[in-house]
Amino acid sequence: MCGIVGYIGHREAYPIVIKGLKRLEYRGYDSAGVMLYDGKDLKVCKTKGKVVDLETKADKELKTNGTIGIGHTRWATHGVPNDVNSHPHTSNSGDLVIIHNGIIENYGPLKLELIKRGYVFHSDTDTEVLVNLIEEIQKNENIKLGHAVQLALNQVVGAYAIAVFDKKNPDEIVVARLGSPLAIGIGEGEYFIASDASPFIEYTSNAIYLEDGEMANIRLHKVLEVRKIKDDSLVDPYIQELQMNLEQIEKGGYEHFMLKEIYEQPSVIKDTYRGRLHANEGIIQMSGVEDNLEKFLNADRIIIIACGTSWHAGLVAEYIFEEFARIPVEVEYASEFRYRNPIINSRDVVIAISQSGETADTMAAIKLAKENGAFVFGVCNVVGSSISRESHAGAYTHAGPEIGVASTKAFTTQITVLTMIALRLAKAKGTLSQSDFHMYLQELELIPEKVKEALETNDKAKEIAAIFKDAPNCLYLGRGYNFPVALEGALKLKEISYIHAEGYPAAEMKHGPIALIDEHMPVVVIAPKQGHYDKVVSNIQEIKSRSGRIIAVVTKGDTQVRDLADYVIEIPETSDALSPLITTIPLQLLSYHIAVMRGCNVDQPRNLAKSVTVE
Repeated sequence: MCGIVGYIGHREAYPIVIKGLKRLEYRGYDSAGVMLYDGKDLKVCKTKGKVVDLETKADKELKTNGTIGIGHTRWATHGVPNDVNSHPHTSNSGDLVIIHNGIIENYGPLKLELIKRGYVFHSDTDTEVLVNLIEEIQKNENIKLGHAVQLALNQVVGAYAIAVFDKKNPDEIVVARLGSPLAIGIGEGEYFIASDASPFIEYTSNAIYLEDGEMANIRLHKVLEVRKIKDDSLVDPYIQELQMNLEQIEKGGYEHFMLKEIYEQPSVIKDTYRGRLHANEGIIQMSGVEDNLEKFLNADRIIIIACGTSWHAGLVAEYIFEEFARIPVEVEYASEFRYRNPIINSRDVVIAISQSGETADTMAAIKLAKENGAFVFGVCNVVGSSISRESHAGAYTHAGPEIGVASTKAFTTQITVLTMIALRLAKAKGTLSQSDFHMYLQELELIPEKVKEALETNDKAKEIAAIFKDAPNCLYLGRGYNFPVALEGALKLKEISYIHAEGYPAAEMKHGPIALIDEHMPVVVIAPKQGHYDKVVSNIQEIKSRSGRIIAVVTKGDTQVRDLADYVIEIPETSDALSPLITTIPLQLLSYHIAVMRGCNVDQPRNLAKSVTVE
């Protein structure tokens, strides 16, 4: 949930750390801080607010630079966002400095024990407890920093990615991870540390991603050492070549990352099925599915686990899998799945969906599923992420970096991957006719062009946004495949504009929510021509008779809904099963423009972080 950056080498550290923090600010942005060491003096500067606030403060306070530095941008867990609770944190002696992403669950008893031993605490954070625990072990055992970190981490319970510096041994940074990602960039006579590779992509294309339960001693002019935290045994690290490029993590002329990512959807959907979908030959080829086809075909059921937007993609997949492949599907919130003592067996297939591949709740659910013998298939966007490594097999979405906290292209590319899996299983099982199978392949291949056409509704969405930007509440209604789209549309509006919004199956409106309908209530109805069109028209009439203000998303050429709705957004026609890939586009644009008009920070909405690596 926080962003970690570090540098040790021959360059000035401060510009690298600050630029890196800006790139990681999507991970947390309620406070930020930096530590620099110039060979003599150790300086720490931190503040509540964003990285730009840190820059302003650092310009006044940091009179030194240096070739060693660590920095942090925070999403608060323990203690309110303020200057004192911001990272880095120093030990009581002032020798050790730490930055930390995650939660130390047993920090309370550890803190009490350290207080008994004379330690004084200045913040409310669990992180300050950890750095002093490391110092206490280092002092009592008379050992080097790396060994002290290893012993300390064996005493803590929780999740973490950390970087620790000791000014008594200033040519080294010790890093470790458990449940939170950490990458090490390897340059010529220099090392970079970050929560993901974006802070160092222009300096090196070689990186090591620490596995869970690993730590590394990063020392100047020495070979990188990776060890197991549990027993201090040496690990042979795998150095991989980064595929990311600088252009992918910059705005490219768009006002916000979110808008850029909305407009990237035609190309990234194509990237997602490129090499996998061969419509003319009637082939879907996905190695993760092909290699485990029997697991899918013999499954008693498929359990989909996910959180947030990924959960909504899973709900769409439930409809698609059951209709195409006739396999029972259950969709679970990962955050609830592990705590309700679920029944899992060896004939279950668990599909875990996560944009970042680091979602803590989903990771925990995967481990539970594996312990009970289930086959786990991961769907994520980030190559080398924890979920991609923890799953038995999987498929990447190839959406490219998603920087905006509110997911957009993740949703559509996840649906694209899941649709291809369902179609491949349907072909193997013979549950779709050959003609229907070919029709869906051809229609899926046309989706990028239809998404591009749906993006042409931008001006209409902006016009409607101006009318409803001050609405305190909003309802989203959909049926069938578009019920999850209603949920996703409402989530987008909540996330970035802070307007209260709820998504419902349209037929459920009269079982309670209809009480909210009056002339002040905007109701977004997803009403494409396919599917349950006549039923949705009836629901619209119910809203109209109670003076609700109707914004309808309809198929081009629609006349029936147009006559009932106050505002209409037209989208191109596609099959019912693939319609969520199109209907979601105007809802993303509507939320975006409302948030901009309300003066909200679209890319970094309050209280949210992109990668949720704590429970």
